[in-house]
Amino acid sequence: MTDAADPVEGAPLIAPSSTDHPLYDQVVEACRTVYDPEIPVNIYDLGLVYTVDITEENVVRVLMTLTAPGCPVAGEMPGWVAEAIEPLPGVKHVEVDLTWEPPWGMDMMSDEARLELGFM
Repeated sequence: MTDAADPVEGAPLIAPSSTDHPLYDQVVEACRTVYDPEIPVNIYDLGLVYTVDITEENVVRVLMTLTAPGCPVAGEMPGWVAEAIEPLPGVKHVEVDLTWEPPWGMDMMSDEARLELGFM
């Protein structure tokens, strides 16, 4: 997973995550509790979470994708992610947006996800 995409015509710029924010690690762990129902690996290690942006006011904005545009849980997954993050102490509000650019690929998975799925 990359933190920022190269500016390509027609593709959105993916900003770096707010890794230095005190809530960042907790938000990542919350994302790791959400699973794609068809794949036994959490969405963070699958590489579906592109950006976690946390403002000074503790508003969490997650930019993510799905494994395919026709994913049957496309309408539900953002809500699942928001529900996992909202209860964290200090979080004021959560916004989860889906993007299809750049498209997800197996190369975005963590080593842990590859091992879990038998790709290593």
